[in-house]
Amino acid sequence: MAKYTIEVNGKSREVDVAPDTPLLWVLRDELNLVGTKYGCGVAQCGACTIHLDGEAVRSCVLPISSIANKKVITIEGLSENGDHPVQKAWDEVDVAQCGYCQAGQVMAAAALLKKNPNPSDEEIASSMTNICRCGTYVRIRQAVHMAAEKGGTLWKG
Repeated sequence: MAKYTIEVNGKSREVDVAPDTPLLWVLRDELNLVGTKYGCGVAQCGACTIHLDGEAVRSCVLPISSIANKKVITIEGLSENGDHPVQKAWDEVDVAQCGYCQAGQVMAAAALLKKNPNPSDEEIASSMTNICRCGTYVRIRQAVHMAAEKGGTLWKG
């Protein structure tokens, strides 16, 4: 075990975990931030997507020892009241069906809009590689476009 101090959602947090503990489990089990989901465990599905220094990354394969002084933003830290433009667009378009992948989808969309405030359908498809078992990809794309129109780059991170 080792002690790590990490910045999560703007707050400094200390954890005592093994160096190879994936960030996902630190967030969920140590810090009780359960919005980030476990999906596949091999960084393929995207349910565990968080922002690390503003980049969308898959937290299920990211060891705590590798994040050093980087800033972590989870779905809980994207906005205090669920009023980030991506979250509002998700609600307005009614994207979620089962909802399991949606936190990761929202985080991926917010990171995409930070880099590209007006993405094309092709850019959304190539950047949003998260898997949705319910197949809500058409609504996801609509929500990304709506968030872009409403200022989707206004985010923490």
